[in-house]
Amino acid sequence: MRIHVYGKPREVTAGFDDYLDPAKTAVVSIDMHRGHLDPSPDCPCPAPRARDVVAPIDAFHDRVRALGIPIIHVRSVLRRGGADDLNGISAAWRRTFPLHVGAIPNSEAHAIEGSRWTEFVTRVEPGDLIVETKRRLSAFYPTDLDFLLRNMRVETVVLNGGFTDCCVLNTAFDANNHNYRVVVARDLVRGTDDNLEAAALAMISLHLGLVVDSADLIAEWGNGEAPKGATADRTAKIA
Repeated sequence: MRIHVYGKPREVTAGFDDYLDPAKTAVVSIDMHRGHLDPSPDCPCPAPRARDVVAPIDAFHDRVRALGIPIIHVRSVLRRGGADDLNGISAAWRRTFPLHVGAIPNSEAHAIEGSRWTEFVTRVEPGDLIVETKRRLSAFYPTDLDFLLRNMRVETVVLNGGFTDCCVLNTAFDANNHNYRVVVARDLVRGTDDNLEAAALAMISLHLGLVVDSADLIAEWGNGEAPKGATADRTAKIA
């Protein structure tokens, strides 16, 4: 299996079988919604670098579904009126990120429940799962993602989405601290810029889990011949 350690590819032949068991894995796709990806000028929190991974993520998810591995789409959703953010203790990025990128028009509309900005851009199929109470940078806070994963008997999470140096990195830290095995599909995440993306992936590769290319991961899972009924089997065990 080829992994990437501190930005350099490396072949490993042993020691990570538990990270690569499709029967104990879920894919977690982070914040691939219009609030980041819409091309309109009033997009409230634009992440234009991530637009080019929408189609590759959809293609990866199709392969994942064919292997019976569950997909969980996580999105940020904030209550109307600002109690979660603007009218409470606002998220730090609202004041710090503009120091780098400049003023962000319409940022107050970011992730407001019921708005078009919370609509997924990547494809969501009926068998997929959705977690939509993400209020800050981690997919685990303050959501029920941990509860869901444990009930599904998941031990490894494979992350894709954006930003690599923000929500993906925070989710990877939280997943690791919750004792999940972490895998990040390096070709299916995008960061603020190349430097921060590389730095985030390097940190993950040294401290949190595996950084891989999605094609290598699919090939590894395919060699393991994950049963197509794996998702249904897990659901039956929960019941």
